[in-house]
Amino acid sequence: MYRIVKKQELTTNIYLMDVEARRVAKSCQPGQFVIVRMDAEGERIPLTICDYDREKGTVTIVFQSVGAETHRMVSLEEGDSFHDFVGPLGCPSELVKETPEELKKKRILFVAGGVGAAPVYPQVKWLHERGVAADVIVGSKTRDLLILEKEMEAVAGNLYITTDDGSYGRSGMVTQTIKDLVAEGKEYDVCIAIGPMIMMKFVCLLTKELNIPTVVSLNPIMVDGTGMCGACRVTVDGKVKFACVDGPEFDGHAVNFDEAMRRQTLYKTEEGRAMLQLQEGDTHHGGCGNC
Repeated sequence: MYRIVKKQELTTNIYLMDVEARRVAKSCQPGQFVIVRMDAEGERIPLTICDYDREKGTVTIVFQSVGAETHRMVSLEEGDSFHDFVGPLGCPSELVKETPEELKKKRILFVAGGVGAAPVYPQVKWLHERGVAADVIVGSKTRDLLILEKEMEAVAGNLYITTDDGSYGRSGMVTQTIKDLVAEGKEYDVCIAIGPMIMMKFVCLLTKELNIPTVVSLNPIMVDGTGMCGACRVTVDGKVKFACVDGPEFDGHAVNFDEAMRRQTLYKTEEGRAMLQLQEGDTHHGGCGNC
């Protein structure tokens, strides 16, 4: 059992939990995720790792209450436990493969949208601990929905807050802030964007115009987390990939976002899932055709 040692409501329907999971905390890296289950019959929920403390043996997760199972998770309190807490899963961020000396030569921009601030934070923190300063844009619909601002401010080189309604920070979409920063003379060697699919799509369209290589995390489309359900099947550079086993990070300029978003809509219904399976054949479930 995996005990919850801290629970915090960050904003409306968005919660943070620190969970005792020593083996996960010992080996996890920024960019990876875990799968949690409340009980033996519970739904598998993939969640990106927001933070970890190797000494305490805790892993931090952030989730939004959007469905029945995440609504049930809200009922858990400090001292309660998860039945399963499996990880680390997925490939770590590409940044962890580079030395601090190499990273210090790069001008790095992170773009986080909504709950995407949670998976962005551990990467920025990891860089900060190695003396690498990265610019960070955090976008939210309103000020009330903004999360992890103080935590991000403590580790970012420069933090830019933007709200769709202009209620806090800069006004407008994250793409406008990218344009503004470039117009002000900022140059970037790489952009890492994490957030809603539609946000990542338009960030990538812009950064392609600006000739900024861009990495995206497709954790928003994961369901089962093993490649068997077919939910996170995506086409990248013309090849079939699965966000949970091949990613979750991919070259954003090579991702077919329109196809992925259409699949998300179809996958929500039983009839839609059946149609996808018929259309995609052996490539629907991790490529084996037998799952």
